[in-house]
Amino acid sequence: MSLEELRTQIDDIDKQIVELIADRSKLSGSIGELKKQEGRQVQDRLREEAVMGKIKEIAREKGLKQNDIELIFRQILIASKNMQETFVAFQGELGAYSEEAAINFFGSDIRLRPYETLEDVFKAVERDEAQFGIVPVENSIEGSISKTYDLLLDSSLKVCGETELRVSHCLISNHGVSLDSIKKIYSHPQALGQCQAFIKHLQCELVPTYDTAGSVKMIKEKRLMDGAAIAGKRAAVIYNMNIINCDIEDNPNNFTRFFVLSKEDAPPSGNDKTSLVFSVKHRAGALYEFLKQLADNGINMTKLESRPTRQKPWVYNFYLDFEGHRQDEKVNEMLKQLEEYTIFLKVLGSYPKAAQKSND
Repeated sequence: MSLEELRTQIDDIDKQIVELIADRSKLSGSIGELKKQEGRQVQDRLREEAVMGKIKEIAREKGLKQNDIELIFRQILIASKNMQETFVAFQGELGAYSEEAAINFFGSDIRLRPYETLEDVFKAVERDEAQFGIVPVENSIEGSISKTYDLLLDSSLKVCGETELRVSHCLISNHGVSLDSIKKIYSHPQALGQCQAFIKHLQCELVPTYDTAGSVKMIKEKRLMDGAAIAGKRAAVIYNMNIINCDIEDNPNNFTRFFVLSKEDAPPSGNDKTSLVFSVKHRAGALYEFLKQLADNGINMTKLESRPTRQKPWVYNFYLDFEGHRQDEKVNEMLKQLEEYTIFLKVLGSYPKAAQKSND
């Protein structure tokens, strides 16, 4: 067989390899779409390692160097995951706790887009700039994030997931800055409020900002040598800043719960929660009658709180979480019954329950 004939055969094989990679990428893209619909993590390390194990076994059987084949397939897996590209919107700068929560939920390969305000995060998903948004909804110390609940009331977006993040605050400065030289501390008002025991003896001016990580970015860009910021370790790493102290929050049991938003909520997983907002009719016992329906149907309520309607003084909406999915037959029937006791009722979404965190 001539050299040209051998080269022609190699060319044919190369063409087949590219076509097969293209077919694999299309299938990977379809998997990505299913994951988006179900609100599942894009990255699945267990699946990746299982695939790599099978590939290396085939390489061994064919007499090929397993390390060489692994290097090749790692690149193919990267290309395939790019077909599953998903953008997630979050509020704040790179290094914000919301960004960390998004990575915890979706995996480290997710594409993240920072926005200045919570309103911008909602708009980004509504306008298809991002497939998902992630927003803080409540903190175990400070309570609910009222702005998020107000936006959920007005938006058509659904809650398709939840995640919890352990919040560990650090005092961060430019390199070369000592603790006794700090005159101002910058951070989000909630973070400042959560570190009172640490900062009260410093006798520094507290300067509220719109974002924890944004405070770190600001003191770096302005080269503030008499200032520090309160934010997470990730922000210090991203902006190459100095961590003066870690774990400065007053209460170590400091967690923030985040909602994941999309245009559709998640399908039933068998371990779900449903969030809704409602307003009861103006009659004695109306709220009791509403809540009694949950008890009568064996539905476990996990949260209930009231918020002003913003339309009329001293009139309130109620935000409620309970265990179960709105597509469950029992829950679906109960939701129909609840309409009898309400002026209005809106299901914010059904989604898999977050794994419980601990501070151990």
